[in-house]
Amino acid sequence: MTRLILFNKPYDVLSQFTDAKSPTPRATLSNYVEVPGVYPAGRLDRDSEGLLLLTDDGRLQARIADPKFKMPKTYLVQVEGEPDDAALAALQGGVRLNDGMTLPAEAVRIDDPRLWPRDPPVRFRKTVADCWIELTIREGRNRQVRRMTAAVGHPTLRLVRWRVGDWTLEGIGPGEWAAGEWRNA
Repeated sequence: MTRLILFNKPYDVLSQFTDAKSPTPRATLSNYVEVPGVYPAGRLDRDSEGLLLLTDDGRLQARIADPKFKMPKTYLVQVEGEPDDAALAALQGGVRLNDGMTLPAEAVRIDDPRLWPRDPPVRFRKTVADCWIELTIREGRNRQVRRMTAAVGHPTLRLVRWRVGDWTLEGIGPGEWAAGEWRNA
């Protein structure tokens, strides 16, 4: 039976079980998930938060992480400034990055989501507005969401992956995990 774990990765935690490269220890998945034989399906950067799927099934791991399957990944993104319709349309149509055009994305402005506080908090500036967008992509380039929002003039301040395919963070607090289900169809 396939084991699947839905983990809410906190800010400043590596998406791996060991950290051999750093002379000073950094938090890794092993600080939170003590389940043998599971590995991350994809990754989240250290400065990103949210849903990270772990599994013991190599086929499922590839299906989640490999861009050829175009599994949708939805992010809640706090950006600097207030994107207008043109900025959202640019995200929706695909953005030119230094490694080529992105696929079209779903992008909408949303009310501030009810999320846990981030530690450390996002720097607040009275003179610079910010807002939240929900962005769904179907590829997984390095730091893609951050590069996309910057390309339309709205750098990312906070990035939380909320959904991967049908799996969500609903009810899972930061640093917590829950067992997920996988129905191989």
